[in-house]
Amino acid sequence: MTSQPNTGSDPAAQDMSPEEIQAVIDRILAKDVPARNVSTPRGDGTGAGKAVFGKAQAISRLDEEHSTYDGDQQDLEERRALRRRAGLSTELEDVTEVEYRQLRLERVVLAGLWSDGTLADAENSLRELAALAETAGSEVLDGLVQRRAKPDPGTFLGSGKALELKDIVMSTGADTVVVDAELAPSQRRGLEDIVKVKVIDRTALILDIFAQHAKSREGKAQVELAQLEYLLPRLRGWGESMSRQAGGQVGGAAAGMGSRGPGETKIELDRRRIRTRMAKLRREIAAMKPARETKRANRRRNEVPSVAIAGYTNAGKSSLLNRLTDAGVLVENALFATLDPTVRKAETADGLGYTLADTVGFVRSLPTQLVEAFRSTLEEVADSDLILHVVDVSHPDPEGQIAAVRKVFSEVDARKVPEIIVLNKADAADPFVIERLKQREPRHVVVSARTGEGIAELLKAISDAIPRPSVKLELLIPYDRGDLLSKLHESDAEIINLDHVEEGTRAVVMVREGLASELEPFALND
Repeated sequence: MTSQPNTGSDPAAQDMSPEEIQAVIDRILAKDVPARNVSTPRGDGTGAGKAVFGKAQAISRLDEEHSTYDGDQQDLEERRALRRRAGLSTELEDVTEVEYRQLRLERVVLAGLWSDGTLADAENSLRELAALAETAGSEVLDGLVQRRAKPDPGTFLGSGKALELKDIVMSTGADTVVVDAELAPSQRRGLEDIVKVKVIDRTALILDIFAQHAKSREGKAQVELAQLEYLLPRLRGWGESMSRQAGGQVGGAAAGMGSRGPGETKIELDRRRIRTRMAKLRREIAAMKPARETKRANRRRNEVPSVAIAGYTNAGKSSLLNRLTDAGVLVENALFATLDPTVRKAETADGLGYTLADTVGFVRSLPTQLVEAFRSTLEEVADSDLILHVVDVSHPDPEGQIAAVRKVFSEVDARKVPEIIVLNKADAADPFVIERLKQREPRHVVVSARTGEGIAELLKAISDAIPRPSVKLELLIPYDRGDLLSKLHESDAEIINLDHVEEGTRAVVMVREGLASELEPFALND
């Protein structure tokens, strides 16, 4: 007797081999399947091609994450003490899974549009989204790119591509779709109605990472303010909480008297609470600003030069700060690992003191809510005397990183500050890319914060670029004024010549204007 095929099954499933069917089952159950990177778009840009495995390309593939200059990294140990777990199924197979069941990784599928630029630009953008999703604590299963002139006003993707995305979500067992753009509320709802899973956009993903990594009181307040600004226009009401006022024959069933409701009371109350909370957060952030400004004013009063380390996220800013000052700040191979600014004291080879400030990283299409909320932090860049613009030369698109960072510089009025391009991660970069950037950026230094390559050249470049004492004095300091001589040996003066004579100490020095007025009584008149 010949067996007949099961014609009632899914036609697509009949075309799949047993190995492919088993792979789909394993992905749905999340059993020992490595995270998949985003798909590489086909040359025609019509959809997703063959997926590649491994870490997202925007995350460094260096074997060693830390150097000896990074310290004990106790903050990193705390962050990794309890994190989400891969490979846990939704069905309990072991009693030990009970403790970690709520920490299972979200399984996400990525979606993006290729509207302008090259195919490589669209692919790099989606790979960066994959890195953001991994940093947020999710497992990237698949992704697609649609070639389209402009987003669909209803669902962002076209109707056919949205249905294709739904099929990918069902076949991979994903529970979230991440879109590589900022969605309008109507587009998000329209796409959710089609794919039947949660849909978030790029802005919400970045805000979630900031919420996870903020540690200081000011940082937490800034992130919460940005989240509320994003949430306010996206509030949705449900059921009876959306009862509307109605009169005459406008009611639900053309009812007249007795049909008037209280209006959209619930959603309006939510909006009012959010606005009240936002106003309180703005007051708290404004109250924290004077403390930062006071510290900055003290540095200005003492005329201490300030150097800001800025750049794209995961470019190696914190690693560079640790290498230059042994600061021991948190270093992690992830996007937006550190948010809170760190200021450390440093000295040039000839003893001139200055401060180094590590700032929050930037990213392409940084949400405007974050720029506004972190404006007080970003002012550290605008008020500095020199910017070390750190660039990851091992990244697929370093020029795009430079352009994105300089756009944020313009938004915070920092474009007039002198800038040195620091081409970091040279040990992992293509020499041709380094040479290309060296030709494009005349003021540059090639370094590797991990190996120490080029650090001496960078320190010399900083020493040559920061403001130096400009007032030359010839002094005779009595021996009973050792305090003045001690000040000359501190970090705000350069000693050209020092000679001990019978009357006291003769010194030829270069000092700043503030110290010059204090030393004027001891100056020798020509």
